[in-house]
Amino acid sequence: MVNKINRAGLVSLLAFSAMTISADDSSTDDSMVLIPAGPFLMGSNDVDTTTRGKEYGLIKPLYLDEQPQREVILDAFYIDRYEVTNDQYKEFVILNNRTVPQTWSDNGYLLIRQILDIANDEVLRRLADELFKLDMSTQTATRETLLDAIEKQQRSQDNLPVAGVAWADANDYCQWLGKQLPTEAQWEKAASGAQGNEYPWGNEWHKAYSNSGEGEGLESGVAPIDSFTKGQSPFGVFNMAGNVMEWTADWYQSYPDNQYPSKDYGEIFKVVRGGGWGGMGHYAINHFNRTSYRFYLRPESTFPDLGLRCAKSTAQNN
Repeated sequence: MVNKINRAGLVSLLAFSAMTISADDSSTDDSMVLIPAGPFLMGSNDVDTTTRGKEYGLIKPLYLDEQPQREVILDAFYIDRYEVTNDQYKEFVILNNRTVPQTWSDNGYLLIRQILDIANDEVLRRLADELFKLDMSTQTATRETLLDAIEKQQRSQDNLPVAGVAWADANDYCQWLGKQLPTEAQWEKAASGAQGNEYPWGNEWHKAYSNSGEGEGLESGVAPIDSFTKGQSPFGVFNMAGNVMEWTADWYQSYPDNQYPSKDYGEIFKVVRGGGWGGMGHYAINHFNRTSYRFYLRPESTFPDLGLRCAKSTAQNN
């Protein structure tokens, strides 16, 4: 379907659109939160005294790679208040000719109105029906009505977190903005606060404070980045539990004095934090959304509940 749209025209229109887009500079505004210098409690001393790990069919025992809990001292740094959005990441993709996230290929997010104007009526109606899945009579609606409806649907995705981004692309995006992916320690401090909350909002699990589980009631699984205000971390950072998992800068390595002998330690997997909306099952939601929980994936991995946010040192803001 999409291949029937002239490819040269698509490329030239994207290039034309990119002329009005420029990368944000490295100045910090309300989009980033200052995490103050000082100590915080990282990791966990929890022990699984049940058989839950085996019952859940998890790839690793509960808690063991989080041990021992220890005090970590960090310099002050900034971290994005919200997850990176589709709209923000779109600029990076267009200006740098980068890989289009699979989620966009699946929902047509990058097919702007100027591109769709190239399609003849038959192709446009097919796209409206099969790709955009418009809830209307696509065969009788006028061309302008279809284009308006598609554009409205696309704009509704602008403020959703981008997903389906591999580690290298996430890392390059942050560097493009003069930032970097947060380290594990930076991410965990921003999520748990200096006192080491078990969840961003405190030590009791509240499912209503995050988009966790199966993305219930959300068309694409993810929620707008400014959703779930009750789930903010002590520093005012949003969605550090649920919505999308987030890449960190670090390889999955053993913590100092950790006694868990994992074959997966080393420079094989990158650490992912924060849980996500998809595929966990109701029985394990709270465990995956703990601030100290360490998930890990191969750097080339892409999933519809895997995204990113960026960080930077205070020196980078001077």
